[in-house]
Amino acid sequence: MQTELSRKLGVEHAVFGFTPFPAVAAAISRAGGFGVLGAVRYTAPDDLKRDLDWLDTHAGGRPYGLDVVMPAKKVEGVTEADVEAMIPPEHRQFVRDTLARYGVPELAEGEASGWRITGWMEQVARTQLDVAFGYPIKLLANALGSPPADVVARAHDRGVQVAALAGSARHARKHREAGIDIVVAQGYEAGGHTGEIATMVLTPEIVDAVDPLPVLAAGGIGSGQQMAAALTLGAQGVWLGSVWLTTTEADLHSTALTRKLLAAGSGDTVRSRALTGKPARQLRTEWTDAWDDPAGPGTLPMPLQGLLVADAVSRIQKYEVEPLLGTPVGQIVGRMSSERSVQAVFDDLTRGFEKAVDRINRIAGRSGT
Repeated sequence: MQTELSRKLGVEHAVFGFTPFPAVAAAISRAGGFGVLGAVRYTAPDDLKRDLDWLDTHAGGRPYGLDVVMPAKKVEGVTEADVEAMIPPEHRQFVRDTLARYGVPELAEGEASGWRITGWMEQVARTQLDVAFGYPIKLLANALGSPPADVVARAHDRGVQVAALAGSARHARKHREAGIDIVVAQGYEAGGHTGEIATMVLTPEIVDAVDPLPVLAAGGIGSGQQMAAALTLGAQGVWLGSVWLTTTEADLHSTALTRKLLAAGSGDTVRSRALTGKPARQLRTEWTDAWDDPAGPGTLPMPLQGLLVADAVSRIQKYEVEPLLGTPVGQIVGRMSSERSVQAVFDDLTRGFEKAVDRINRIAGRSGT
Protein backbone atom coordinates (compact mmCIF):
# COMPACT_ATOMS: atom_id res chain seq x y z
CA MET A 1 0.00 0.00 0.00
CA GLN A 2 2.76 2.40 -0.98
CA THR A 3 2.36 5.70 -2.79
CA GLU A 4 4.69 8.52 -3.68
CA LEU A 5 3.79 10.23 -0.40
CA SER A 6 4.35 7.18 1.79
CA ARG A 7 7.75 6.60 0.18
CA LYS A 8 8.66 10.24 0.73
CA LEU A 9 7.82 9.96 4.43
CA GLY A 10 9.52 6.58 4.79
CA VAL A 11 6.52 4.43 5.73
CA GLU A 12 5.53 1.03 4.40
CA HIS A 13 1.80 1.65 4.14
CA ALA A 14 0.02 4.86 3.15
CA VAL A 15 -2.07 4.71 6.32
CA PHE A 16 -2.01 7.80 8.54
CA GLY A 17 -3.52 7.06 11.93
CA PHE A 18 -4.80 9.89 14.11
CA THR A 19 -5.23 9.03 17.79
CA PRO A 20 -5.19 10.70 21.22
CA PHE A 21 -3.29 7.71 22.66
CA PRO A 22 0.53 7.51 22.48
CA ALA A 23 0.46 3.71 22.65
CA VAL A 24 -1.80 3.57 19.59
CA ALA A 25 0.32 6.10 17.66
CA ALA A 26 3.47 4.09 18.39
CA ALA A 27 1.79 0.83 17.36
CA ILE A 28 0.59 2.38 14.08
CA SER A 29 4.13 3.48 13.23
CA ARG A 30 5.60 0.10 14.20
CA ALA A 31 3.02 -1.64 11.99
CA GLY A 32 4.29 0.31 8.98
CA GLY A 33 1.84 3.20 9.00
CA PHE A 34 2.26 6.78 10.17
CA GLY A 35 1.11 7.44 13.73
CA VAL A 36 -0.20 10.95 14.48
CA LEU A 37 -0.73 11.92 18.12
CA GLY A 38 -3.61 14.30 18.82
CA ALA A 39 -2.43 17.12 21.07
CA VAL A 40 -5.69 18.91 21.88
CA ARG A 41 -6.07 17.31 25.33
CA TYR A 42 -2.61 18.40 26.49
CA THR A 43 -3.06 21.70 28.29
CA ALA A 44 0.14 21.23 30.31
CA PRO A 45 3.42 21.20 28.32
CA ASP A 46 5.00 18.70 30.72
CA ASP A 47 2.23 16.17 30.01
CA LEU A 48 2.83 16.42 26.27
CA LYS A 49 6.57 16.11 26.77
CA ARG A 50 6.08 12.99 28.88
CA ASP A 51 3.96 11.31 26.21
CA LEU A 52 6.21 12.37 23.33
CA ASP A 53 9.15 10.91 25.24
CA TRP A 54 7.22 7.63 25.48
CA LEU A 55 6.13 7.74 21.83
CA ASP A 56 9.63 8.48 20.57
CA THR A 57 10.98 5.55 22.58
CA HIS A 58 8.30 3.05 21.49
CA ALA A 59 7.80 3.95 17.81
CA GLY A 60 10.64 1.65 16.83
CA GLY A 61 12.55 4.39 15.06
CA ARG A 62 9.63 4.84 12.63
CA PRO A 63 8.27 8.29 11.69
CA TYR A 64 5.37 9.89 13.56
CA GLY A 65 3.62 13.24 13.74
CA LEU A 66 1.47 15.57 15.84
CA ASP A 67 -2.04 16.95 15.30
CA VAL A 68 -2.90 20.33 16.84
CA VAL A 69 -5.95 22.58 16.74
CA MET A 70 -5.26 26.23 16.11
CA PRO A 71 -7.07 28.89 14.05
CA ALA A 72 -5.36 30.78 11.25
CA LYS A 73 -6.70 33.99 12.85
CA LYS A 74 -7.12 34.95 16.48
CA VAL A 75 -8.80 37.60 18.59
CA GLU A 76 -6.26 39.48 20.69
CA GLY A 77 -6.69 40.11 24.41
CA VAL A 78 -9.57 37.68 25.07
CA THR A 79 -9.05 35.37 28.03
CA GLU A 80 -10.87 32.19 29.00
CA ALA A 81 -12.55 34.13 31.82
CA ASP A 82 -13.86 36.66 29.30
CA VAL A 83 -15.37 33.85 27.24
CA GLU A 84 -16.86 32.16 30.32
CA ALA A 85 -18.67 35.40 31.17
CA MET A 86 -20.52 35.27 27.83
CA ILE A 87 -22.35 32.03 28.70
CA PRO A 88 -26.05 32.76 29.42
CA PRO A 89 -27.40 31.68 32.83
CA GLU A 90 -30.24 29.69 31.22
CA HIS A 91 -27.70 27.46 29.45
CA ARG A 92 -25.90 26.76 32.71
CA GLN A 93 -29.24 25.87 34.29
CA PHE A 94 -30.05 23.52 31.41
CA VAL A 95 -26.81 21.64 32.04
CA ARG A 96 -27.55 21.38 35.78
CA ASP A 97 -31.09 20.16 35.14
CA THR A 98 -30.03 17.55 32.58
CA LEU A 99 -27.33 16.13 34.83
CA ALA A 100 -29.70 16.06 37.79
CA ARG A 101 -32.34 14.22 35.76
CA TYR A 102 -29.87 11.37 35.16
CA GLY A 103 -28.41 11.45 38.68
CA VAL A 104 -24.90 12.38 37.61
CA PRO A 105 -22.74 12.91 40.73
CA GLU A 106 -20.67 16.03 41.27
CA LEU A 107 -16.90 15.96 40.93
CA ALA A 108 -15.03 15.78 44.22
CA GLU A 109 -14.29 19.14 45.85
CA GLY A 110 -11.22 20.67 44.22
CA GLU A 111 -11.21 18.15 41.35
CA ALA A 112 -10.70 19.86 38.02
CA SER A 113 -12.46 18.93 34.81
CA GLY A 114 -10.53 16.34 32.85
CA TRP A 115 -11.74 17.74 29.53
CA ARG A 116 -11.26 21.39 28.71
CA ILE A 117 -11.82 23.34 25.53
CA THR A 118 -8.66 25.36 26.33
CA GLY A 119 -6.78 22.93 24.12
CA TRP A 120 -8.49 24.68 21.22
CA MET A 121 -7.04 28.08 22.11
CA GLU A 122 -4.08 29.28 20.05
CA GLN A 123 -1.78 30.07 22.95
CA VAL A 124 -2.13 26.49 24.18
CA ALA A 125 -1.39 25.08 20.73
CA ARG A 126 1.72 27.25 20.49
CA THR A 127 3.08 25.86 23.75
CA GLN A 128 2.41 22.38 22.33
CA LEU A 129 4.49 23.26 19.28
CA ASP A 130 7.33 24.58 21.44
CA VAL A 131 7.49 21.11 22.96
CA ALA A 132 6.88 19.12 19.78
CA PHE A 133 9.59 20.80 17.72
CA GLY A 134 12.10 19.40 20.20
CA TYR A 135 11.27 15.93 18.85
CA PRO A 136 11.88 14.38 15.40
CA ILE A 137 8.28 14.72 14.24
CA LYS A 138 7.87 14.39 10.47
CA LEU A 139 4.36 15.81 10.14
CA LEU A 140 2.34 18.60 11.74
CA ALA A 141 -1.39 18.42 11.07
CA ASN A 142 -3.97 21.06 11.92
CA ALA A 143 -7.64 20.20 12.32
CA LEU A 144 -8.99 23.76 12.18
CA GLY A 145 -7.98 25.18 8.83
CA SER A 146 -4.49 26.22 7.84
CA PRO A 147 -2.13 27.01 10.72
CA PRO A 148 -0.85 30.59 11.00
CA ALA A 149 1.81 31.46 8.42
CA ASP A 150 4.60 31.67 10.98
CA VAL A 151 3.80 28.14 12.19
CA VAL A 152 3.95 26.78 8.63
CA ALA A 153 7.30 28.51 8.13
CA ARG A 154 8.61 27.21 11.45
CA ALA A 155 7.67 23.65 10.49
CA HIS A 156 9.23 23.93 7.05
CA ASP A 157 12.44 25.31 8.55
CA ARG A 158 12.69 22.03 10.47
CA GLY A 159 11.88 19.86 7.48
CA VAL A 160 8.42 19.02 8.86
CA GLN A 161 5.56 18.48 6.41
CA VAL A 162 2.34 20.37 7.20
CA ALA A 163 -1.12 18.90 6.67
CA ALA A 164 -4.55 20.46 7.10
CA LEU A 165 -8.06 19.03 7.02
CA ALA A 166 -10.57 20.27 4.46
CA GLY A 167 -14.28 19.64 4.06
CA SER A 168 -14.63 21.33 0.67
CA ALA A 169 -12.58 22.12 -2.43
CA ARG A 170 -12.73 25.80 -1.47
CA HIS A 171 -11.09 25.08 1.87
CA ALA A 172 -8.48 22.92 0.15
CA ARG A 173 -7.50 25.72 -2.24
CA LYS A 174 -6.99 28.03 0.73
CA HIS A 175 -4.67 25.43 2.26
CA ARG A 176 -2.64 25.28 -0.95
CA GLU A 177 -2.35 29.08 -1.00
CA ALA A 178 -1.18 28.99 2.64
CA GLY A 179 1.73 26.70 1.75
CA ILE A 180 0.27 23.47 3.12
CA ASP A 181 2.04 20.31 1.91
CA ILE A 182 -0.72 17.70 2.35
CA VAL A 183 -4.50 18.14 2.28
CA VAL A 184 -6.74 15.74 4.20
CA ALA A 185 -10.11 15.46 2.44
CA GLN A 186 -12.41 14.78 5.38
CA GLY A 187 -15.87 13.63 4.34
CA TYR A 188 -19.24 13.82 6.03
CA GLU A 189 -18.91 10.27 7.43
CA ALA A 190 -15.91 11.17 9.60
CA GLY A 191 -15.87 11.43 13.37
CA GLY A 192 -15.39 14.79 15.04
CA HIS A 193 -15.80 18.11 13.23
CA THR A 194 -16.85 17.44 9.67
CA GLY A 195 -18.67 19.11 6.83
CA GLU A 196 -21.59 18.28 4.54
CA ILE A 197 -19.89 16.50 1.60
CA ALA A 198 -19.42 12.72 1.52
CA THR A 199 -15.96 11.22 1.08
CA MET A 200 -16.72 9.61 -2.31
CA VAL A 201 -17.64 13.02 -3.73
CA LEU A 202 -15.17 15.14 -1.78
CA THR A 203 -11.94 13.24 -2.43
CA PRO A 204 -11.73 13.62 -6.23
CA GLU A 205 -12.95 17.23 -5.98
CA ILE A 206 -10.06 18.09 -3.67
CA VAL A 207 -7.55 16.02 -5.67
CA ASP A 208 -8.42 18.10 -8.75
CA ALA A 209 -8.50 21.37 -6.80
CA VAL A 210 -4.99 21.14 -5.31
CA ASP A 211 -3.12 19.06 -7.91
CA PRO A 212 -0.20 18.26 -7.65
CA LEU A 213 -0.35 18.41 -3.82
CA PRO A 214 -0.90 14.99 -2.23
CA VAL A 215 -4.33 14.32 -0.73
CA LEU A 216 -5.32 11.89 2.02
CA ALA A 217 -8.89 10.58 2.09
CA ALA A 218 -10.70 10.56 5.44
CA GLY A 219 -14.19 9.73 6.64
CA GLY A 220 -15.90 6.36 6.75
CA ILE A 221 -12.74 4.43 5.84
CA GLY A 222 -11.88 1.34 7.85
CA SER A 223 -11.22 -1.49 5.39
CA GLY A 224 -8.66 -2.32 2.75
CA GLN A 225 -11.35 -2.22 0.07
CA GLN A 226 -12.19 1.35 1.06
CA MET A 227 -8.49 2.22 1.01
CA ALA A 228 -8.21 0.89 -2.54
CA ALA A 229 -11.24 2.98 -3.50
CA ALA A 230 -9.61 6.08 -2.00
CA LEU A 231 -6.47 5.56 -4.08
CA THR A 232 -8.48 5.09 -7.26
CA LEU A 233 -10.13 8.44 -6.53
CA GLY A 234 -6.69 10.05 -6.60
CA ALA A 235 -5.73 10.08 -2.93
CA GLN A 236 -2.16 9.17 -1.97
CA GLY A 237 -3.20 7.59 1.30
CA VAL A 238 -5.89 7.45 3.95
CA TRP A 239 -6.34 9.23 7.27
CA LEU A 240 -7.99 6.95 9.84
CA GLY A 241 -9.14 7.96 13.32
CA SER A 242 -12.23 6.19 14.62
CA VAL A 243 -11.08 2.66 13.87
CA TRP A 244 -8.33 2.85 16.51
CA LEU A 245 -10.74 3.60 19.39
CA THR A 246 -11.52 -0.07 19.97
CA THR A 247 -7.96 -1.37 19.62
CA THR A 248 -6.38 -3.08 22.61
CA GLU A 249 -3.75 -0.34 22.82
CA ALA A 250 -6.38 2.41 23.24
CA ASP A 251 -7.07 3.68 26.74
CA LEU A 252 -10.60 5.04 26.89
CA HIS A 253 -10.68 4.71 30.72
CA SER A 254 -14.24 3.42 30.31
CA THR A 255 -15.41 -0.13 29.78
CA ALA A 256 -18.93 1.21 29.32
CA LEU A 257 -17.86 3.45 26.44
CA THR A 258 -15.94 0.63 24.76
CA ARG A 259 -19.02 -1.56 25.10
CA LYS A 260 -21.19 1.12 23.48
CA LEU A 261 -18.77 1.53 20.57
CA LEU A 262 -18.62 -2.21 19.92
CA ALA A 263 -22.41 -2.43 19.92
CA ALA A 264 -23.06 0.64 17.74
CA GLY A 265 -24.15 0.46 14.13
CA SER A 266 -23.24 2.86 11.34
CA GLY A 267 -26.54 4.69 11.93
CA ASP A 268 -25.87 5.31 15.62
CA THR A 269 -23.91 8.54 15.18
CA VAL A 270 -25.10 12.11 14.76
CA ARG A 271 -23.57 15.42 13.71
CA SER A 272 -24.28 17.55 16.75
CA ARG A 273 -23.04 20.85 18.15
CA ALA A 274 -23.43 19.51 21.70
CA LEU A 275 -19.72 19.05 22.35
CA THR A 276 -18.00 22.16 20.98
CA GLY A 277 -20.59 24.36 19.27
CA LYS A 278 -19.54 23.23 15.78
CA PRO A 279 -21.06 20.19 14.04
CA ALA A 280 -19.12 17.13 15.17
CA ARG A 281 -20.03 13.53 14.44
CA GLN A 282 -20.30 11.49 17.64
CA LEU A 283 -22.26 8.66 19.19
CA ARG A 284 -25.91 9.61 19.47
CA THR A 285 -26.85 9.67 23.16
CA GLU A 286 -29.52 11.15 25.37
CA TRP A 287 -27.05 14.00 25.95
CA THR A 288 -26.89 14.88 22.24
CA ASP A 289 -30.66 14.43 21.95
CA ALA A 290 -31.20 16.91 24.80
CA TRP A 291 -29.09 19.57 23.09
CA ASP A 292 -30.64 18.96 19.68
CA ASP A 293 -34.20 19.09 21.03
CA PRO A 294 -35.99 22.23 19.75
CA ALA A 295 -37.58 22.56 23.20
CA GLY A 296 -34.17 23.18 24.77
CA PRO A 297 -32.08 26.36 24.75
CA GLY A 298 -29.94 25.20 21.81
CA THR A 299 -26.18 25.07 21.64
CA LEU A 300 -23.85 28.04 21.86
CA PRO A 301 -21.18 28.90 19.28
CA MET A 302 -17.59 27.73 19.69
CA PRO A 303 -15.85 28.13 22.12
CA LEU A 304 -18.76 28.93 24.48
CA GLN A 305 -20.38 25.50 24.19
CA GLY A 306 -17.15 23.66 24.95
CA LEU A 307 -16.53 25.72 28.06
CA LEU A 308 -20.13 25.30 29.15
CA VAL A 309 -20.16 21.50 29.00
CA ALA A 310 -16.56 20.73 30.02
CA ASP A 311 -17.33 19.83 33.63
CA ALA A 312 -20.49 17.98 32.62
CA VAL A 313 -18.61 15.84 30.10
CA SER A 314 -15.99 15.01 32.72
CA ARG A 315 -18.66 13.96 35.21
CA ILE A 316 -20.47 11.82 32.65
CA GLN A 317 -17.21 10.11 31.70
CA LYS A 318 -15.93 9.63 35.24
CA TYR A 319 -19.13 8.05 36.52
CA GLU A 320 -19.89 6.23 33.24
CA VAL A 321 -23.47 7.41 33.04
CA GLU A 322 -24.33 5.24 30.04
CA PRO A 323 -27.40 7.05 28.63
CA LEU A 324 -25.31 10.23 28.34
CA LEU A 325 -21.91 8.65 27.62
CA GLY A 326 -20.51 9.25 24.14
CA THR A 327 -17.46 10.18 22.13
CA PRO A 328 -16.61 11.60 18.71
CA VAL A 329 -16.65 8.71 16.24
CA GLY A 330 -17.41 8.24 12.55
CA GLN A 331 -19.94 6.11 10.75
CA ILE A 332 -17.28 3.39 10.42
CA VAL A 333 -18.20 2.49 14.01
CA GLY A 334 -20.58 -0.08 12.50
CA ARG A 335 -17.53 -2.17 11.48
CA MET A 336 -15.84 -1.82 14.88
CA SER A 337 -17.45 -4.90 16.41
CA SER A 338 -14.51 -6.45 18.28
CA GLU A 339 -11.43 -5.36 20.18
CA ARG A 340 -8.28 -6.00 18.14
CA SER A 341 -4.66 -4.98 18.29
CA VAL A 342 -3.39 -2.25 15.98
CA GLN A 343 -1.35 -4.89 14.13
CA ALA A 344 -4.49 -6.99 13.61
CA VAL A 345 -6.23 -3.95 12.10
CA PHE A 346 -3.29 -3.50 9.71
CA ASP A 347 -3.38 -7.18 8.77
CA ASP A 348 -7.06 -6.83 7.84
CA LEU A 349 -6.39 -3.60 5.93
CA THR A 350 -3.61 -5.13 3.84
CA ARG A 351 -5.57 -8.31 3.07
CA GLY A 352 -8.63 -6.31 2.03
CA PHE A 353 -6.49 -3.99 -0.09
CA GLU A 354 -4.89 -6.91 -1.92
CA LYS A 355 -8.29 -8.50 -2.60
CA ALA A 356 -9.64 -5.23 -3.98
CA VAL A 357 -6.65 -4.70 -6.26
CA ASP A 358 -6.89 -8.28 -7.53
CA ARG A 359 -10.59 -7.77 -8.25
CA ILE A 360 -9.92 -4.62 -10.25
CA ASN A 361 -7.13 -6.36 -12.15
CA ARG A 362 -9.51 -9.19 -13.11
CA ILE A 363 -12.17 -6.71 -14.22
CA ALA A 364 -9.56 -4.95 -16.34
CA GLY A 365 -8.43 -8.25 -17.84
CA ARG A 366 -5.10 -8.34 -16.05
CA SER A 367 -3.89 -11.12 -13.80
CA GLY A 368 -3.51 -10.22 -10.12
CA THR A 369 -0.02 -9.92 -8.69
